[in-house]
Amino acid sequence: MHATTQLLAIDDLCNRVSSFFTDAQVDKVRRAYEFSAEAHSGQLRLSGEPYVQHPLEVANILAEMHMDQDTLVAAMLHDVIEDTETGKEKISSEFGSEVATIVDGLSKLTQIEFDSPAEKQASNFQKMLMAMADDIRVILVKLADRLHNMRTLGALAPDKRRRIARETLEIYAPIAQRLGINGIRLELEELGFATLYPMRYRVIKKEIQRIRGNRKEVITKINNRLKHSLRQEHLVTHIVGREKHLFSIYSKMKEKRVPFSEVNDVYAFRIIVDSVDTCYRVLGVAHNLYHPVPGKFKDYIAIPKANGYQSLHTVLFGPFGVPIEVQIRTNEMDQVAEAGIAAHWLYKSGGSAAKSAHKRAREWLRGVLEMHTQAGDSQEFLEHVRVDLFPSDIYVFTPKGEILEMPRGATAVDVAYAIHTDIGDTCVACRINRRLAPLRTPLETGQTVEIVTAPGARPNPAWLTFVITGKARAMIRHFLKNLKADEAQTLGRRMLERELEYFSLSLGTLPKDRFDATLGNFKLNTIDDLLTEIGLGDRPALLVARSLAGVQEELPKPKRRRRLLRRSTAPNPLLIHGTEGMVVSFPKCCYPIPGDPIIGILTAGRGIVIHQPSCANVVEGRDNKDKWVDVEWAHGIDQEFNVELSLDVVNKRGVLATIAAAVAEENGNIEDVVLSERDEKYAHMRLIVALKDRKHLADLIRKLRRIKTVVRVMRKKA
Repeated sequence: MHATTQLLAIDDLCNRVSSFFTDAQVDKVRRAYEFSAEAHSGQLRLSGEPYVQHPLEVANILAEMHMDQDTLVAAMLHDVIEDTETGKEKISSEFGSEVATIVDGLSKLTQIEFDSPAEKQASNFQKMLMAMADDIRVILVKLADRLHNMRTLGALAPDKRRRIARETLEIYAPIAQRLGINGIRLELEELGFATLYPMRYRVIKKEIQRIRGNRKEVITKINNRLKHSLRQEHLVTHIVGREKHLFSIYSKMKEKRVPFSEVNDVYAFRIIVDSVDTCYRVLGVAHNLYHPVPGKFKDYIAIPKANGYQSLHTVLFGPFGVPIEVQIRTNEMDQVAEAGIAAHWLYKSGGSAAKSAHKRAREWLRGVLEMHTQAGDSQEFLEHVRVDLFPSDIYVFTPKGEILEMPRGATAVDVAYAIHTDIGDTCVACRINRRLAPLRTPLETGQTVEIVTAPGARPNPAWLTFVITGKARAMIRHFLKNLKADEAQTLGRRMLERELEYFSLSLGTLPKDRFDATLGNFKLNTIDDLLTEIGLGDRPALLVARSLAGVQEELPKPKRRRRLLRRSTAPNPLLIHGTEGMVVSFPKCCYPIPGDPIIGILTAGRGIVIHQPSCANVVEGRDNKDKWVDVEWAHGIDQEFNVELSLDVVNKRGVLATIAAAVAEENGNIEDVVLSERDEKYAHMRLIVALKDRKHLADLIRKLRRIKTVVRVMRKKA
């Protein structure tokens, strides 16, 4: 390799690792380089340099983190399976199963056809995270790989550069933060920001350079005062100035909608000490020197962040009215703050902070694994992980005093699922600071949250509108999907049995070969799959019944199908109880209630939707009568159904309260109300009221008509 190319040489890497590797380990790294160079022989990067330079640079980044030999060897080989003819077995035989497992986890899925680039990206990400759960070193190699790719983006087309930069900022930088690898995170964010928003990057960078000189004197003065006060207390410390990096400044400007001057007008210092006890003593000195800003003190030593980060944070009123941001931590905490889980390898002392970071990373990965098992597909899984990667901001307590770290805006349902999936599934209420509160209440730091469960309770679809953690969202969706499939199967069985009656057949009497032939025709595996499709409205029950009956010619429609706009006269119509789940639903177009004539319309993916025969949506679908289903109300329904009422009222104060009182007296419940002025004298009102049946509705209308301020009241026509 020529010196003029200024490229990293394998000798440089070997010299670097020789300080903490044995000679045999150094030889293994060199052998991996030679293996990679031979496998990638003839391949060039878009920049024109030999391809093997990329894995060499990735291994060098990991060597700076003092990673073990297997990680460096895997870094050398991380593209071999994907880009060459070499297989996993060859790598395993040459370098061991651990190296082969890491490399395989990093190899993209190239043998599978995907419908879209987004699906392919999500599937590759899913595969990598699953491999990471087996060996956490997979993600360390991937982060180093991404970092070198970001450093060399210049050779790519602009649109590809932007796509990679956006993916880095949305996924890989947050993963680095979640695992506490601060050094890599900062560089990924800086490079991603410069690529995705080059103009904004240049403007902020220029501003920082402009004001840096003006601040030098103030920073020196604060630094000297801190050192003098700490020396007087005989505290041995190391103080360093800390400058915010550009992406952090930009993110705060965007989040808080404030100008650059307000975000960057902060003097930041980090004070490194020898013990936890000294941390708190230094905090006392700092608070005596400058007054603390109320509400800005955070104790991450007593309550570490999810990635194991520990430090005391405080903000002080400094000279000239400027705030001073101070972080106080021990040497070991500082090492973990920069290296995160990599401190497990970087600092072999086995300190508690490094072990804590590694343990917390493992706990997060267990949650990721659980999300993976419940996610419907790779894109849904990626969405859940994205949500979960945002940093946690609040701390709440269980009734036993255990601390839970949750994202800002989390609710009691998020807490329930964070404790255990079964608690989340059976959650019915919560107490916040011993008082009953709605499940959707956003939690705040310091609150005690008690989850109330009930046997037989199940997740509510409405929870998806307010939960914010990836685990809660994944578990609720998984439960509802299974629930929908079970209900669809039950409904499909009822519908098919009813159709088979016209051929004097039933599911219990049909021979197995009929089932096999029908399943083959429809390209389905089991009878349960077939019943589910019928229940979801994806396949007409009549068509399936004809196939099972072995009838090939077109049959005349049974009489009951010719006059569906009347009340059903079929011998066995489906009975609607009003308690059906996700595959029998009631629309907002015509609001049918018990006592109304009804028909059902099979709707793909939604099962049976119940309408009144006069509904406009039924009239529009009269040409698709194969999707119409005879239905009737069951007897003794004890449910409430929404009805829409239209009222003209005298426009005077208190009219709404009078109407609400009348509805309450009739045991109704107002679900929604819209009041619009027509003129100075009259107003129009639209009410959605929950009632039991047509008799209940008639009683309410009579009650409303007796109110003097009500000019007209009528049920909205379908």
